Amino acid sequence: MNDIIGLLITWVVTAISFFIISKLPIGVEIDTIGKTFISAAVLGLVSAVVKPIMRVIFLVPNVLTLTLFHWLFTFIASVICFGIAAWLVQGFRLRFGIWSAILGAFALSIVNSLLFRILPI
Repeated sequence: MNDIIGLLITWVVTAISFFIISKLPIGVEIDTIGKTFISAAVLGLVSAVVKPIMRVIFLVPNVLTLTLFHWLFTFIASVICFGIAAWLVQGFRLRFGIWSAILGAFALSIVNSLLFRILPI
């Protein structure tokens, strides 16, 4: 039961983060509050599928660099997931293309981190 509650809290926090970053001038546009929740759910599902694949793809570079650039590979995977989610959800747009995906993924990670630090969970 706690896993489901944790998943729901993460979904809501991510949706709130999406709403916040859609108000920043970085080219991430989401039409409605409902679309922020859909976008958060789709991003979660896409991440669950894409990130393990990206881990396998980046395994050799990670090992060769002694995991020094692990954060870079993780961020690239996040940008790809962010872009795929925007492509899948009608009403979630990246006005400046890859630049909006990069800035959006970066902003999402910062806002999510801040919100999770603020929340007493």
